Amino acid sequence: MISDGIALGLLFLFQTGFGALGNSFLLGLYTITFFTGPRLRPIDLLLCHLAFANDLVLLSKGIPQIMATLGLTNFLDDVGCKLVFYFHRVARDLSLCTTCLLSSFQAFTLSPRSSWWENFKARSPKYIVPLFLSCWTFNLLKNCLILLYMKGPKGSNNITGINDFIYCSATFHVSPYILLYILLFSLPDVLYVGIMVGTSGYIVFVLYRHHQRVQYLHGNSLKPNGFPEARATQTVLLLIILFVSFYCLNSILLLCIRYGKTFSWLVHSSAFLAACFPACSSFVLIVSDSQVQKYSLALWEKMMLQF
Repeated sequence: MISDGIALGLLFLFQTGFGALGNSFLLGLYTITFFTGPRLRPIDLLLCHLAFANDLVLLSKGIPQIMATLGLTNFLDDVGCKLVFYFHRVARDLSLCTTCLLSSFQAFTLSPRSSWWENFKARSPKYIVPLFLSCWTFNLLKNCLILLYMKGPKGSNNITGINDFIYCSATFHVSPYILLYILLFSLPDVLYVGIMVGTSGYIVFVLYRHHQRVQYLHGNSLKPNGFPEARATQTVLLLIILFVSFYCLNSILLLCIRYGKTFSWLVHSSAFLAACFPACSSFVLIVSDSQVQKYSLALWEKMMLQF
């Protein structure tokens, strides 16, 4: 009979490997297409960056979690714990920031010509790279305090205000300054999620209105799910529902870990939920984005011509 530790290890191994495979495929596809294939769309830069950030999230969280579930709880020292949690948090915030930019860029792209942001829409591709640099700079600075509070699993025993993450720990002494920092720390996340919900709702509204306008052209020969607008709407809804659901559930578990008694199942559940969106989002895009399929087909044809 398989032990609980081995079962959890296999679960995290499958999640990390499955997600890393999908994100690495997208990252490699966009990179190869950039150098050898057709010209990429501006939105492809966002998708490529999202795939890279999601790969960092999965590797920085999945590999340590796999080792911890197999009983290896002392494989990191203080410096290792600081770096692992710091880069995971930076990668996680980059994924959140990029998803927000992707949702906003889609809203700009689909906005009607009569919209007030038509002029901005024409210039928006020029802002993508500066926005990437801003996201990196902001998130690298924002998470610096993690380097102070994260500790190794050994040197933190018998300390009050400790949060145990199985293979690492953190000391958070409750004080007005810490509470203020946590509040300020959470504000960008709330803002990103709010923007994503708002822009996604706007995208659904635009697609629905467009569907109503062209419905008479389709006639009654197609099912509702067969309309291109309906498929695009379902993709947007699926991405936003996946992200917001996993984000909210993981945030609740993190609050329980930080302010309540820590249980190993809470830590494992939080780690699993934190990696669900990075693991699933790449395959949602691969299946739903026809341009990804076009790039894949062009790359396959070039490979076949070389043999």
